[in-house]
Amino acid sequence: MIINPNKLSSDSKEISNHNEQFDHLANRLSKQNIEVKPLIDKLAAFQVAIPSWALGAGGTRFGRYSYFGEPASLEHKLEDIGVLHSLTRTAGAVSLHIPWDIPKDYKAIKELAQELDLKFDAVNSNTFQDSTGAKHSYKFGSLSNSSADSRQQAIAHNKEVIQIGEKLGSKSITVWLADGSSFPGQTNFQTALSHTQDSLKEIYKSLAEDWKLFIEYKPYEPHFYSTVIQDWGTSFMLANECGEKAYTLVDLGHHLPNTNIEQIVSTLMFKGKLGGFHFNDSKYGDDDITVGSIKPYALFLIFNELVYGMANNPQNPELSWMIDASHNLKDPLEDLIQSLEAIQITYAKALLVDQQRLKQAQQQHDVSLCQEILQEAYLTDVRPLVKQARLQSNAPLDPLTTYRKLGVREQLIKERGKNTVATGL
Repeated sequence: MIINPNKLSSDSKEISNHNEQFDHLANRLSKQNIEVKPLIDKLAAFQVAIPSWALGAGGTRFGRYSYFGEPASLEHKLEDIGVLHSLTRTAGAVSLHIPWDIPKDYKAIKELAQELDLKFDAVNSNTFQDSTGAKHSYKFGSLSNSSADSRQQAIAHNKEVIQIGEKLGSKSITVWLADGSSFPGQTNFQTALSHTQDSLKEIYKSLAEDWKLFIEYKPYEPHFYSTVIQDWGTSFMLANECGEKAYTLVDLGHHLPNTNIEQIVSTLMFKGKLGGFHFNDSKYGDDDITVGSIKPYALFLIFNELVYGMANNPQNPELSWMIDASHNLKDPLEDLIQSLEAIQITYAKALLVDQQRLKQAQQQHDVSLCQEILQEAYLTDVRPLVKQARLQSNAPLDPLTTYRKLGVREQLIKERGKNTVATGL
């Protein structure tokens, strides 16, 4: 399904109401010596990749409930992301998961992506489950496995993923390992880490000069005693061992409760080693639910450090942004629209932080003022700024309402039926 651009314009009353709210906020910010136009331009330019696995209904090990009209092919998935991008103008990239979404016709897929104004972001390898017909199992690990045959199979898969990405115009690969142990004594920690390091170095050798390797980390799940790459420090160390084109990737859900994630991203950007960032939200662990739905202030604090790093750490590369969320209660496209909205709102609030004034307060040890400066930005209703960025990009002011008015899900069900299941789920 491709939305006709003529159906995306907001009505005159809606635009009039928005203009009134935007002018009020713009005048207020102007009095604070904040230039509004650069803010709008940054919001309009900010793009977040949509993973190919997030477009169908998610689930748990207890069950999965379809929302019907799910994308049954890679072409369908690109069309769904095209819908998101048409409605928000902030979802201009797709992150493919291999082998779930290997193109059958690369030329046709690239042409469809171009038609939908989409680019291919990082490609993702999969060694956390056995592929059909694989000679060797990853039950006891992939890149860390004590079996050299399993390790070589995992290395070969990652190299194949890079080759697929090269055909599509991608410039990075994300490696996440499920490798670990569930019982004490099951694995020798140093041997597992050594195998992982050697395997990643072998994969790294396959990167073209303009490619990057993102190394993701996670403290638990699917194993509950240890994971081989359990924290940012281990990922950082492995990235350094691989070389200058290897970076750490931070996923919001991949941390133990109450971890200071804003300090982690700040440290990594200071060292020039933060390559990617995955958005989601959680209550307990890697819940992968709608961005900003539970801990919006925590997301703001993280974004504050990201914005500061982007302005003050030229040694760090341009970040690769992606939503890594999947839930089984919402329409997946509505969930992604809400996540994109939350990201834009939080980014806008972080852009409002008076960094110079904050630095002065920090140097004077004025703790109360430091908090007030952050709170002033966080409590500002920036939705008019986000809507103005959409208006500037020819997107509707209210994407979710427009999605429902156009009956997108109903149309998808009509086209695809109720029995399709998205690959990878």
